[in-house]
Amino acid sequence: MSIESDLPRAARAVVVGGGVAGCSIAYHLARLGWTDVLLLEQHALTEGTTWHSAGFVGQLRSTVSQTRMIMYSSGLYAELRELTGLDPGWRGVGGLRLATTAERVEELRRHASAATTYGLDMALLGPAETLDRLPLLNVADVRLAGWLPGDGWLEPARLAAALAAGAERLGVRIATGVRVTGVAVEGGRVRGVVTAAGTIAADVVVNAAGAAAGHVGRLAGVELPIVPIKHQYVVTDPLGEASTMDVPTVRDPDRIVYFRGAEDTALLVGGYVRAPAPWRPGTGAPLDEPRTLFEPDMAKFAESWDNARHRVPALRELDVARVVHGPEAFTPDGEFLLGETPVAGFWVAAGFCVHGLAAAGGVGKVMAEWIAEGTPEYDVSTMDVRRFGGYAGSRHWAGARALDGYSRYYDIVYPGQEWATARPLRRSAIWPRLAELGAALGEKAGWERVNWFGSNAGLTPQAQRPKGWAGRNWSPAIAGEVAATAEAAGLFDQSSFAKLDVRGAGALGLLQHLCANDVDRPVGAMTYTPLLNARGGVEADLTVTRLGEAHFRVVTSTASGVRDADWIRKHALAAGADVLVDDVTGAHGCLCLWGPRARDILQPLTDTSLAGPDFPFMRAVRLFAGPVPVLAQRVTFVGELGWELYAPTEYVLTLWDLLLEAGGPLGLRPGGYRAIDSMRLEKGYRVWGSDLTTDASPFAAGLDAFVRLDKPFLGRDALLAERDAGGPPRVLRCLVLDDPGTVCLGGEPVRVNGVPAGRVTSGGFGYRVGASIAYAYLPGDVPAGTPVDVSVFDRWVPGVVRQEPLYDPKMLRVRA
Repeated sequence: MSIESDLPRAARAVVVGGGVAGCSIAYHLARLGWTDVLLLEQHALTEGTTWHSAGFVGQLRSTVSQTRMIMYSSGLYAELRELTGLDPGWRGVGGLRLATTAERVEELRRHASAATTYGLDMALLGPAETLDRLPLLNVADVRLAGWLPGDGWLEPARLAAALAAGAERLGVRIATGVRVTGVAVEGGRVRGVVTAAGTIAADVVVNAAGAAAGHVGRLAGVELPIVPIKHQYVVTDPLGEASTMDVPTVRDPDRIVYFRGAEDTALLVGGYVRAPAPWRPGTGAPLDEPRTLFEPDMAKFAESWDNARHRVPALRELDVARVVHGPEAFTPDGEFLLGETPVAGFWVAAGFCVHGLAAAGGVGKVMAEWIAEGTPEYDVSTMDVRRFGGYAGSRHWAGARALDGYSRYYDIVYPGQEWATARPLRRSAIWPRLAELGAALGEKAGWERVNWFGSNAGLTPQAQRPKGWAGRNWSPAIAGEVAATAEAAGLFDQSSFAKLDVRGAGALGLLQHLCANDVDRPVGAMTYTPLLNARGGVEADLTVTRLGEAHFRVVTSTASGVRDADWIRKHALAAGADVLVDDVTGAHGCLCLWGPRARDILQPLTDTSLAGPDFPFMRAVRLFAGPVPVLAQRVTFVGELGWELYAPTEYVLTLWDLLLEAGGPLGLRPGGYRAIDSMRLEKGYRVWGSDLTTDASPFAAGLDAFVRLDKPFLGRDALLAERDAGGPPRVLRCLVLDDPGTVCLGGEPVRVNGVPAGRVTSGGFGYRVGASIAYAYLPGDVPAGTPVDVSVFDRWVPGVVRQEPLYDPKMLRVRA
């Protein structure tokens, strides 16, 4: 279909954008039975962002889900060929990744370890073996190379044509030459799209418009952090030898260049420049014209071109035949932008950061499942549009962060490495005190947060720096802050905690439906609870405090506030519940006072009894700390006696000064997030997004004690089915490595009896127990005491499964 007069007046779903993402989403929706789908493209298919893609497919990505999505995509091509008779243009030529520095060799060895966890066949090659794979290369400076035989590249037009044909065969209608000029929104939800030929009614609209996705979002009143950036590659003159179409893909990150074979024995050569330029169309909307390109900028491309000629000496005698300089859609953190926007029914699938072709099949799969079934099979929380707060709608912030990420695209990213751009943005009330204490700052969800205080570096001079990467962004102050908290007390600013007030006549019923634990408890009671999806996966873990009969305070992690508030609101809307959900994060600061002397420090400041019988664990009480009104919650994330002290923001600096003055003589020290992470590992406290994910149940994660199967809740049926089937096949287990100086960073493969059995979800050093700790999902029949091996930088380190928690297993310190 390509004539506007043939457009239907309504469809179950409208997909805006005829690139590989839009075609894949339409195809996968139809596979799930949504045949009343209309795909709209303002030009011909692929003529927006897709057509000029270099088409690289590298299966090994930075997250499990992206890797699974790309692996799924690779398996989709045979299915498309069988269904449509069309070749999707897949060339499985394998891929090489080169390392020319000692640091890059370390990174490559870490990649090799990660490949093991995904079941990817990856070999590490020396210079001679690398040359055997591709005799065109100059390997004089190559120290090591990674070889992935499953890598390759795609031809954009062929892939889109195969996806589109597959979608049409399943009933999808595709209309080209149709420009969307508006998105109809009513009562907070999408009602359709507006075109020159009229409005098409739809309850689901998917924005897959590539570099124009930000513009389409604004048509619906939604600001999306999509940043079009100019990206350039060239096609060389023919090398004059045999066909290069079967040449492996090559990435040379130390020289910021990549290349592959192309037509007529040429090579396609691209790179990531250090000074990228955003694309800001002067008039009209992005991609108004088909096949948008910019003038070549060979001066900017000179470094990549010179490095390509270093790597492939045959290029030194050749010229550039063609320059492709087009817009690519990037996001502020380099991850995809997927999911439902604040406008109900208005979805986005964009910001693919030059990996759209590689992941197209997986993107279509997860988006279709999300739309049709409510939850995708894979955990896509790192790609969820809701990971960003309202600040990401700022083109200034999003642009600065995206350009910074692009400029460092091929740089090694070390654990604990922080973004430097677009900071500071969100600051807590104690900001004026941080510099004098030597605070080393990190950033999360725009918040400036203390990693450690340099003033504590001398507290434990015997602290040993962890080996390798784990010791790069480290300070002995971390050990000092743990010691102070265990021996006296630590004061931690956690004002960035996301805080949601859930109020109204329907608040209790809604939260009882969403929470796996029982929150129908007396006023003042606190409840730790997971929130589950229909499949039984953990969508969130948080605390719920009952402040009144119809008033609950939900506290969740810094990065989860937008996502969790959206989850609660949308279920309230679906249920027609009389509930108001307010994000009150900025209105209340939170100072955490933890340690065996916490009661001694706080009690003289308040008339309220803090004795154990009067103020038990998991209770909340309003009190005054000196002149400061406080909601004190007796709860801990470090395994020590203490309280989270919530105060209106304007009082928080006063409270900070008051507590440090009162606690100084008793050994109180300020602490940061790295100390918290160390202590929570020792206690076995889980972190959502790594230990807890949407595709693992609370039973698998060891949260059985926080699930009440005797009440109905979302996900209960899935948990009952899991229980009746014998329990989860894999469970989260605590590992302790034999070498305390070797610290896991996450993603390392684990073997049991020499057989791959799982991967590390999170790890670190426990200073109170003097051990290197890691958590990993392992087969459910692996008991405590079982020896394991963990591959750290491609070196197998022995360890053992341990009963948890490692620290204070009887909870004597917490309940003191």
